[in-house]
Amino acid sequence: MFFASDNSGPVPPQVLDALTRANTGHTLGYGADVLSMQVAERIRTLFEAPSAAVYLVPTGTAANSLALACLCPPYATVFCSPVAHIHEDECNAPEFYMGGAKLTLVPGEDRMTPEALRAAIEGEQNRGVHGPKRGPVSITQLTEKGNFYTLEELRALTAVAREYGLPVHLDGARFANAAVKLGATPAEMSWKSGVDICVFGGTKNGLMGVEAVVIFDSEKAQEFEYRRKRGAHLFSKHRYLAAQMDAYLEGDLWKDLAERANARCEQLVQGLEQLGVTVLTESYANMAFVEMPRDAHRKVQAAGATYYVSGDLEGDGGELLTGRLVCDWSLEPEDVSAFLSAVREAV
Repeated sequence: MFFASDNSGPVPPQVLDALTRANTGHTLGYGADVLSMQVAERIRTLFEAPSAAVYLVPTGTAANSLALACLCPPYATVFCSPVAHIHEDECNAPEFYMGGAKLTLVPGEDRMTPEALRAAIEGEQNRGVHGPKRGPVSITQLTEKGNFYTLEELRALTAVAREYGLPVHLDGARFANAAVKLGATPAEMSWKSGVDICVFGGTKNGLMGVEAVVIFDSEKAQEFEYRRKRGAHLFSKHRYLAAQMDAYLEGDLWKDLAERANARCEQLVQGLEQLGVTVLTESYANMAFVEMPRDAHRKVQAAGATYYVSGDLEGDGGELLTGRLVCDWSLEPEDVSAFLSAVREAV
């Protein structure tokens, strides 16, 4: 009953098999191997973007930070949600790679609204050289609260960015989960919705460790190459990144893994609601936030469940605490059923 993070799940056998196949003989390094070039072409096909530049990096933090650095000079600012991963969980890496550029938090919840974004943009670049220049808008899909933007909501945000001539970055660590939930193609959820640089996440959806940065503005391609090398994220044995992504693309494994995770979350949420547990997440794909008394959390975790709780488990047993439940591809229906049984006993 492990619901702590989709980073914590195992790697699908198809990916391990692909790594084994790649682990033979000699080939050129640094992405000059045939497999890496084939993977880049497959991603371009998947995104219906034949002129896009595609780069593989080992972590989501590297993907976001290097992508934003290509869009934001050090004297500008990035507009993002108050709970965006680039703000809360990346140890100022985006600011570091951007040379000190700041983040401007758009007031509100995890999903930005066009009105709040416009107000935040209007609030900057009104002090001349004494304040930061307006920079890119960064959107997280899924959000850190587990919610997704509909295509209409995405396009409304990118339309505001376009009004001010600002580029858009999409943090897609859980890109696959959102696309499957929306029934949208990668193209529809990226450049067709006004996104300039998109992260096609893999690590949270079963891969050992690789993310694809898809750059639809070809003018930024060479800059990304230099920044990736300077930032120490250009793998010499690049074929092992490519092998993972190749397996991910083969037979739409990326979609299958996301569908599995989303299905378990659907089972989880429906079961919790039937038990009278408050589900705080307004929309969800593979992650949900729930509210239960501290005593219930204690009992469920004592029964063997692992997940994050916002607050100390020591204290008033009746106080309501929020728990974060994340489903990964490897969870079986029985795992969710066991968790729901533990919750039933606890509440």
